Amino acid sequence: MSEIVTAAMVVIGDEILSGRTKDRNISHLADMLTAVGIDLKEVRIVADDEAAIVEAVNTLRARNTYVFTTGGIGPTHDDITADAVSAAFGVPCDYEPKALKLLEEHFARRGIAFTEARKRMARMPKGAVHIANPISVAPGFNIGNVYVMAGVPAIFQAMLDAVVPTLKTGAKLLSVAIPSPLPEGTIGGPLGEIQKAHAEAIIGSYPKYQDGSFWTEIVIRARSEDVLKEAKTAVEAMLDGLLKRN
Repeated sequence: MSEIVTAAMVVIGDEILSGRTKDRNISHLADMLTAVGIDLKEVRIVADDEAAIVEAVNTLRARNTYVFTTGGIGPTHDDITADAVSAAFGVPCDYEPKALKLLEEHFARRGIAFTEARKRMARMPKGAVHIANPISVAPGFNIGNVYVMAGVPAIFQAMLDAVVPTLKTGAKLLSVAIPSPLPEGTIGGPLGEIQKAHAEAIIGSYPKYQDGSFWTEIVIRARSEDVLKEAKTAVEAMLDGLLKRN
């Protein structure tokens, strides 16, 4: 069986925490990683604060295969992600020559002044590798197991499309959904016992409301077809027994 590959995400920006901007990147990253067999284990949302970013990046990169960050790599004074990631790795943050040239040529073609603010988008940790930005040119970067990308959803998605094919992938989770007409309060105890007996499976229950009535969706996930089948059989037998009694 393939090894388990894990990831975490750091969403950076006061505007996310204040509610002025609604995040659209978490669900996209989760979908993309799930599709290739990488488990997204944790998401942190932090302010534009260097110490908070450093702590989050260092904590998460130590216990996950990959860390993805979004936000804070633009031209303004509060775009401090490059500085914070440099501090997390203990390396200098400076203008990267190739990024500087890309941006200079990009703004020249558009007849826009290449100001000091715009030059900030070429700053990255020493030793970092570009993540291409096919939309607005300013690159993201990769250092160690950390991938630093833009917060603008269209740009983030384009950068992620370039990154995902380069990642090590793991065993994909298989899943099956079983509808239950019984509420969580009724199935909770027996379902917990099934989870204990089938530790290799991940069993979740999700209350639903449809057409004026409540019901429960039971979702079983596993990396082995046999494990999935055994847990499914146990859940179906449990439901059948409870329904016969009611």
